[in-house]
Amino acid sequence: MRAIRHRRRSIPALAALAAAAVAAPVLLTATPAAAHPREGRLAKELVEEVTAKGASRHLKKFQQIADANGGNRAAGTPGHAASAAYVYDTLKKAGYQVSYQDFDVYEAHTKAERTTVLGQDSRELATAAFTFTTSTPAGGLAAPLALARVDETPGCTADDYPAGAFAGKIALVKRGACTFVEKQRAAAEAGALGVIVYNHSGTTPVRGGFSSPAEGVIPSAGITLADGEALTAAAAKGEVRVRLDLDQEHVRKTTRNVIAETRGGRSDRVVTLGAHLDSVPEGPGINDNGSGSAGLLEVALKLADEDADKKGKGPANKVRFAWWSAEELGLLGSEHYVAQLSEKQKKDIALYLNFDMIASPNPVQFVYDGDDSDKTGEGAGPAGSAQIEALINGFLDKKGKPHEGSDFDGRSDYGPFIANGIPAGGTFTGAEGVKTAEQARRYGGAAGAPYDPNYHGAGDTLENLDLKAFDTNLDVIAHAVGTYAQDLSSLGK
Repeated sequence: MRAIRHRRRSIPALAALAAAAVAAPVLLTATPAAAHPREGRLAKELVEEVTAKGASRHLKKFQQIADANGGNRAAGTPGHAASAAYVYDTLKKAGYQVSYQDFDVYEAHTKAERTTVLGQDSRELATAAFTFTTSTPAGGLAAPLALARVDETPGCTADDYPAGAFAGKIALVKRGACTFVEKQRAAAEAGALGVIVYNHSGTTPVRGGFSSPAEGVIPSAGITLADGEALTAAAAKGEVRVRLDLDQEHVRKTTRNVIAETRGGRSDRVVTLGAHLDSVPEGPGINDNGSGSAGLLEVALKLADEDADKKGKGPANKVRFAWWSAEELGLLGSEHYVAQLSEKQKKDIALYLNFDMIASPNPVQFVYDGDDSDKTGEGAGPAGSAQIEALINGFLDKKGKPHEGSDFDGRSDYGPFIANGIPAGGTFTGAEGVKTAEQARRYGGAAGAPYDPNYHGAGDTLENLDLKAFDTNLDVIAHAVGTYAQDLSSLGK
């Protein structure tokens, strides 16, 4: 699961070069049976056959690959390439139609990130260069500060930048409400030479970024809330000059998605599931997201076994599994995939299910809030998302498993599908969010501790998983695949 860089509801198509391009803890009650189809034979059989023990062989393989390749499986690295090859070869042997989808990504290497307040009391501020920012001229960019208006949408629109006040200056903007791209563009259009975003909470600098170097228009960096407020107070009394010094190199690499689909089934009623295969550079990514990747792979193999047992008389609807690359760089693999689809191909996708981090060591059972019943964050998903949520909740209720909603906050690969009107859903077990006392009572585990203390770190290994949570979510995947492969009636299809 990608870190929070910025919130975005409508996720634009990736503008990269192509090489061939915590919600509120509300316990949801059981959904009426009429809200989702009855469990069919295929769903029952897949749930029985798919186990955490079976899927753990894939987790072990991902760990071995990371260990042999510098400790990670990040996009554009040998570790990711080996992971993709393992998934591809395994599915090919199982009889799937499998393909690679190559696209280009960039890596940002920051060499300098400094903000210096100039004058008699010169001082240097803790600074974080935005990922894929443009660099300042050698020696830095020295200019007066200009303050963007602070309101409910600080620095997001043109009227936050009074005419003529920002030309040749560095904009100081408060974090919040819109994307870093939008803040940067608004500042640039007002004539600012650079932009500094200060945090809205905490004691650390804003760590923002863009999806690719193409989105970087002017030098952009983040500072802390305290430093931002101090600069704002000083600038209100008179001119404050700063030097922004950013030096960042952008290295282009090629990576690939893996796409596999059943040979049979209606191609105009495609059941699509995805999980990102890449880790962050800091660790092997066995929970994030080896867990979702292994879960999809194991369900896909059991579905192939079912098809073989029925002598090719497989699911009524085509089932397509996807292992995305570069999710950790900004959902780039799924964005690239959706951007390459024709309008007809988009319409042929009946739904998208996403599984990202499903074995967190201090887990909560989150289900994406398709109907926005929690009234938190970004609102409901496209039509059909509520029914997907109902199917998953109904299954968990039947199993006696507690669960709660999670907002479609744009942090994982459902984003590009939602942006194109495709109903979506799925589960995850938590990232860096902190477990509440009520959640600890309901699910067990440690209150006041992160759902995954090893999130985006070297400790995200085979040893730091909750296999019971993994098993529950494998059953969710198996049940959803078995149901939708045969019956889309709950979605009105």
